[in-house]
Amino acid sequence: MSLEKIMSSSEIGAAIRRRRHELSLSQEELATRLEVSYQQIQRYESGKNRLNVENIQLVADALSVPVGYFFQAVHQETVIESAIEQPCPKEQELLAQFRSIHDDQMKTLVINLSRWPPRGRWSVMIKMERS
Repeated sequence: MSLEKIMSSSEIGAAIRRRRHELSLSQEELATRLEVSYQQIQRYESGKNRLNVENIQLVADALSVPVGYFFQAVHQETVIESAIEQPCPKEQELLAQFRSIHDDQMKTLVINLSRWPPRGRWSVMIKMERS
């Protein structure tokens, strides 16, 4: 069995930091979600402390990503990130809030709400509100 590359603790930590930044979370906020100190988050992100399997699963859940996210090759992520337009702060906030919803029915409701009203009717609604 040949492994393409074994991810180091520093690389996994960098992925944690990158994802935390994508969600606009502070180290303190992530620490609260994981019930650890912010210093522990610093040690994870710097690679000074290794994460065991259980903790990787907890971090993945707290950051709303699959466990495999931390084991993707760095060059693949860089290509993907450069090809995707980065969301504005309001979009990042919306995405972070959506990812914090754990109930699938609630997520479906939010998606349906974002589709309403049908195209072209927003301008009519805005005009009606101004009247």
